[in-house]
Parts: sequence; structure tokens; C-alpha cells
Amino acid sequence: MRSGFVSIIGRPNVGKSTLVNSIINKKVAITSDVAGTTRNIIQGIYNEPGYQIVFVDTPGIHKPINKLGRVLNKEALSLTKDVDLILFVVDVSAGIGRGDLFILETLKSSDVPVILVLNKIDEINNAKLLKIIDEYKDIYPFVEIVPTSGLTHDNIPHLIEVIKKYLRDEVQYFPEDYYTSSSLKFMVSEIVREKLLQVTEEEIPHSITCYTTLYEEKEILVNICVDIIVDRESIKKIIIGKNGSRLKQVGTISRMEIEELVGKKVYLELYVKAIKNWKEKEKYLIELGFVDNE
Repeated sequence: MRSGFVSIIGRPNVGKSTLVNSIINKKVAITSDVAGTTRNIIQGIYNEPGYQIVFVDTPGIHKPINKLGRVLNKEALSLTKDVDLILFVVDVSAGIGRGDLFILETLKSSDVPVILVLNKIDEINNAKLLKIIDEYKDIYPFVEIVPTSGLTHDNIPHLIEVIKKYLRDEVQYFPEDYYTSSSLKFMVSEIVREKLLQVTEEEIPHSITCYTTLYEEKEILVNICVDIIVDRESIKKIIIGKNGSRLKQVGTISRMEIEELVGKKVYLELYVKAIKNWKEKEKYLIELGFVDNE
């Protein structure tokens, strides 16, 4: 058995969550076209005979504008330590940005090997890809450079084979039928948040979060309550919609996916709460799981 922990870092919206889902071949992280979807440290577990790779999908590292942003950056950067390998993911269609250079500067103090993953190659031609590879080679001593597309699964098998070369452990950390370490409660709240982002598109800011307050499993039914936290009453009204129509839509499509996840009928209740400046208040960051209460 060869195993190890692999941290996936990069700027927001470079496709880290899509990449993780493509590697694991299951949905372990929600995705959205808007930057900053991933909020928590999510572990996806890849298993095949003789190998177990634990992927840690981190929040995108960015210039923080509030306490939540600072917490997320700290979490993401902490995941560059005590791992066997780092995948530095970039969006090849966006080019090199100051955010990329900032992250690479922080990695210079680490002795963990770094693989450059040039993601979204389905959006550019080969000539541009070769030019980008040359640009990045001179910026940082990457141990490998692997072009991929998490969306189309291009070159994902090759990426897995490259990662295997850097696995040093001989321990099976999780049962072989596990594909994530996230709890069902967490996955449920993330499904609701993903559907909210899909339904509302640009109408609400990306600052909403969701928290499962009840997960009660019975013989043929699971009772679930999820709080949707926003920071303004105006956003609350948008989410609820006219006569509750939008919230009902989010509940319906969320319930369908949650039922697939848990394998049972689901009774889902959604509550929208406006908490002014919750992203700046440690009390709520602790309660919502962004900060450890230690």
C-alpha cells in the first residue's frame, strides 16, 4: 500500500473543485462559475488497488476583504505543510496573475514538492499552452508540469500516475469504500449552497453560507433543516423570492440531489437568516465551522 496527502492550492476559480471531482470520479466539492465557491477544507479520497491518495481541496487564496477571507487564506496556506505533495493549479486561459506569484512566493519556504497543474486546457490551443509552460518554468522549480482539464477529464489518469511517484506512506488512512471525509451534514449544506448559487446567478453576492441544523435519519426518511445565512435583509428577500417561489425551487432541486446522496426520501426545510456582518464576527465563524473553537 502506498498512500499520501496531496494539497490542492491556487487562486479562486481556477477549477480546483472540478479537478478534485474529476480525480475522485464523484462529487465531493460543489462547483460554481463564480470565484470563491470552496469555503472549507474538503478531503477527497482516491482509491485503487495498492494506492490511496487523500486530496485536500482548499479555499482559493486571494486578497482578503474581511475576517472570513483572512481565515480562509490562513486555512489554505496551512495546508502547504505536513503534506506529501502540493498541486498548484492555475487557469491557463487566464494567464499568470499577481495572485499566482503571491502563492508561489509563499511556497518558497516549503520543502514539499510542487506539481504545476495547468487546468482548463480545453479552453486554449497547443501553441498557447506551450508558451505558458515556458513562462511558468522560469518562475518556480516545479518537480512536474501536468496540463489537465477537470471539466473534460483530459490527462487526469496521467496526473494520478505522476502523483503516485511522490507517495511515501504505507498506511491506509480510510476504508477503501470512502471517497470523502466530509460529513453528510456538511455535504447537505454544501448542496443547498450550490443550488442557491445556480438559481440566483449574479443576483446575490457570494457571501451566503449554509449550515445544517438538523439531520435526523429514520427508517425510510431523513429529516433535514438547513439555515441559509446572509448579511442583508435585501438578500434574504431575493433568496426567498415572490411568495417563497425561489426558496421552494432551491429546496426542490436540493432535495433531489440529497436523496441520491443518502439513498432515502428526504424531508428538507430551509430557513433564511440575515445576520449583519457575519463574516466579521468570530462567534458566527466558529458556529459555522470556519474557525476552531480552541
